[in-house]
This record gives sequence, C-alpha cells and structure tokens, in this order.
Amino acid sequence: MFPIYKKELRTYFTQMMGYIFLAFMTILMGLFYTMIVLMSRNANFQGVLANTTIFFLFLIPILTMRLFSEEARHKTDQLLFTSPLTVTQIVMGKFLAALTLFLIAAGITVIFPLMVSRFAESMPVSRIVGTYVGWILVGVCCIAVGVFISVLTENQIVAAVGTFAAIFAMFLMEAFAMSMPTSAFASLVFVGLIIVGVVGIWFNSTRNIISSVIVAVIGIAVAVGLYLFNNLIFDGIIVRALLWFSIYSRFDSFVLGILNLSDIVYYVAFIALFIYLSINVIEKRRWR
Repeated sequence: MFPIYKKELRTYFTQMMGYIFLAFMTILMGLFYTMIVLMSRNANFQGVLANTTIFFLFLIPILTMRLFSEEARHKTDQLLFTSPLTVTQIVMGKFLAALTLFLIAAGITVIFPLMVSRFAESMPVSRIVGTYVGWILVGVCCIAVGVFISVLTENQIVAAVGTFAAIFAMFLMEAFAMSMPTSAFASLVFVGLIIVGVVGIWFNSTRNIISSVIVAVIGIAVAVGLYLFNNLIFDGIIVRALLWFSIYSRFDSFVLGILNLSDIVYYVAFIALFIYLSINVIEKRRWR
C-alpha cells in the first residue's frame, strides 16, 4: 500500500493538481474569512467552515478524477492489478494519498483562526474544533465518493463531472427527501425497487438465475408480509433512506460544537461503504 500511496502523493506535486487544489482551497477560505470574520469584526470562524463546504463540489473532483480513470486510459491498470498488491491495498493507497493532500489543505487553513485568536477577546474554541471535525469528515466522505466514481470510468472529465453531480445530489438530498411521500404503500413500492436492485447486484455477481429468483421471491414475500402485518413499519422509509445519503444534514451538530458518536459512526460507515464499493467493482473487473 505504501508504494501506491507514495507514488500518488508525489504525482499530485509533480503535476499541477496538488498545487491547484491547495491554492483554490486557501484562496476561497481567505475570501470567506475576510467577508465573515474581518469585515463583520466577528470571531465566527465556524461560519467560514460551514459556508465553504459548498466548494467541495468543485475541489474534491480535482483530487479524485485521475486516481483510477487515468490508469484505465493509459492501460496501466492491468499492470497495477497484476502486481503483488491486493486490490484493497491499491484502493487504500490512492484514497489515503488524496486524504493526505486534503488534510494538508485543512492544516493550512488553521492559520486563519489562529490569526483571529490574536485579536479577539474570546473565541468559541470548542465550536471551531467541532466544526473542523465535521468539515473534515464531510470532505473525506466526498473523497470516498470521488474515488468510487473514478473507478467507474477511464475518462477524467467524466469522473470529475460524475463526482460533482454525486456531491451535488448529496447536498440537495435533505430537501429532496422532504418532498417524498411518506405513506406506507409508497414506502412498500420503494422497498420493492430496492429489492429489485439488490437482486440485480446478486445476479451480476453470481450469474445464477435460480438463486436470484429465490432471493427476489423471499425479499418480496417478507416485505409484503410485514406490510400486511403492520404497515406502520413502512411509514417514512423513503425519507429515512434518502436522508442517510445526506452527509450535510448531520454537519449542523458539529457547527454547534456537538460531537455525537452516532454522527461520527455514520460518516465512518459512509466512507467505508464507498471504499468497499470501489474495491468490489475493481475485483469484478479484474476477474472478467
């Protein structure tokens, strides 16, 4: 894993991507620091962090778009996947390289609250620290999504646009979820669609039509049985399912300086899910 990590981290700085990312992150943070803190004379740096998460839409694709798509375009992915390294080590090496650059950028931005602390009479240190933790976790979630999108294509532009679209969708997910129906029947239909998706994934992995049909029948039977037994179980399932993908909705508690273990576990699980999906896609492609 370390050779991949070192290679990718070096590539960020032998090409322009790393410098572009660091420059844009610092400039944008500086602009918001000037507008929110200096011009208003208010030591509200957590407001700066809360407002700059929107720029992950543009900055994270810079980090992740070339990680796997460039390997696929130059056909060097075959050499990579036939190396002694496991797929997990390859994915983690590339992911950790992007994460390291992101943490370097986060470290540079610490200079702004330190500047404020020299002149402000008092600062909400706990809230700033809590906001930083949430800000970093949201960024790492976006990186995990970007790595997954990069695995799916060999075109860097497509990877960048796809990552932008995925992060934008997660940004709007809370509003989108609130507009969904909450009735039990609509939720049953939604669960049915999820079962169909799971069966599709099962069939794609096993190529066994009999086992896929059995999984589909069992899943639908269980869902219908639960609906007939107590349809209140299905109330609001669509909203709850969509809110799970709203990484920004849980960020609010961090802005208030509240570090909930459940929120941290959620972000860690979200990151692990997309890393697992990236590994799984590569494993299937490797053996085809």
